[in-house]
Amino acid sequence: MQKIIVRSPGSYKRLEAVQEKEPLVPEGHALVRTVSIGVNFADVVVRLGLYPSAKKYVGWPITPGFEFSGVVERLGGGDSPDNLKVGDRVVGVVRFGAYAGQIAAPYQYLFRLPPGVGLVEAGAIPVASLTAYYALQILGAAAPGKKVLIHSAAGGVGSAMVQMAKIFGCQVTGVVGSKSKVDFVRSLGADVVIDKSGEPLESRLRAVCPEGFDLILDANGAASMRQGYRALRPTGRLILYGAHTMLTRGSGSPNWLKLAWDYLRTPRFNPLDMINENKSVMAFNLSYLFDERELLRAAFTKILDWYSEGQLRLPEVHEYPLSGVGDAHRALQSGTTMGKLTLIPEGAPRDGVLPEQNQPQLVEGKT
Repeated sequence: MQKIIVRSPGSYKRLEAVQEKEPLVPEGHALVRTVSIGVNFADVVVRLGLYPSAKKYVGWPITPGFEFSGVVERLGGGDSPDNLKVGDRVVGVVRFGAYAGQIAAPYQYLFRLPPGVGLVEAGAIPVASLTAYYALQILGAAAPGKKVLIHSAAGGVGSAMVQMAKIFGCQVTGVVGSKSKVDFVRSLGADVVIDKSGEPLESRLRAVCPEGFDLILDANGAASMRQGYRALRPTGRLILYGAHTMLTRGSGSPNWLKLAWDYLRTPRFNPLDMINENKSVMAFNLSYLFDERELLRAAFTKILDWYSEGQLRLPEVHEYPLSGVGDAHRALQSGTTMGKLTLIPEGAPRDGVLPEQNQPQLVEGKT
C-alpha cells in the first residue's frame, strides 16, 4: 500500500511516499481502504516536529494524519458499536497515521456514513467538525443569542464553526484575511464578516459588538490573543485551539527567530485579573481527547446527522493525490486556501466498491 512517512522534522521534502505491506488487523479493529484523507494544519506542525503529542505518542519516523474515509475491507473480530460489515462506507479518526492507502483503525473511532454524505467529502469532516463542536458546545456553552467571534472563518475549522454556531442559534461574526473570502463566509450563515486585511480589526470589533463578545474562537496565537481577551464581555470566554501565525507563511521550514519572538510576546493571563474581570481563557488539543471515547462518539454521531439532514454543508474540498502531499502542505501554509484539502490514494475506491479480490493464478503444471 501507499503511505507517507516523515523520518525527521523539516520542510515539505520530508514527506516521503513509500510502499508498505498491508497492516495487521488486531481484534477490535477494522482494515479500511482509504478514499479521502483530510489535511489539517496540525499535520504541518507534526511535520515540523513542533507537535508535542506526536512526540509523546509516536516519535520518529511518523505518518501524519488524523482523519479519513473509506471502505471496510476486513474485520479483526469482536463487537463494533456500529455493527460494521465488510463493504461498509465509513469515516474515522486515528491518533496519527492517516496518510496511508489502508488503515487498521479501532472500531470505536469508525462511523458508518449516512445517506447523502459522499466518501470524498467525508474524509474532510471529522477533525474540523469535532474541533468546532468541542469548542462551541463543550467549552463554550454556545446557546441562542450568544455573540460569537470566529477567526479564520473561511478555513476548514472556521467554516465548520460558523455553521455550527448558527445551528446553536448564535449571532456570528467571522474574521477573514482577504476580500476574496468574505462572500464564502457570508454564504455559510455569518451575520457579519470582517476582512482584517482591509480594515483595522480592533476598532471594527468594537463597532460590531460594543458590549463585547460572549465567545471568541481563535487558533492564531500571539497575533490576536490579547486583542481577543479585550473584546470579551464580562462572563465571556476566549477559546484557543492553535497558534498558526507563529509559523511563517509560504515557508516549508520554521523560522526559529519568529517562533521565539512570538513565544515571548504570547500573553500570560493573570488569574486574579481574570477573576476581577469575570472572563475566561480556555484551550484544548483534539489529539489529547482520544481517550474520551463516549464524548467523541456522541458528538460525531450528532455531527453526521446534521450533515445528513443538510443542517451542515459538506466541506468545499480541494483534492490532491496522496503522493502530492507536499503540494497540499505548501498550499495550506500559504494561508490562501478555503474549505478543506484532502489526499486521494492511488486506486482509491471512490465509488465505495472494493476492487475484486485477487484470484488464484494458473501457473504451468500447477494450480
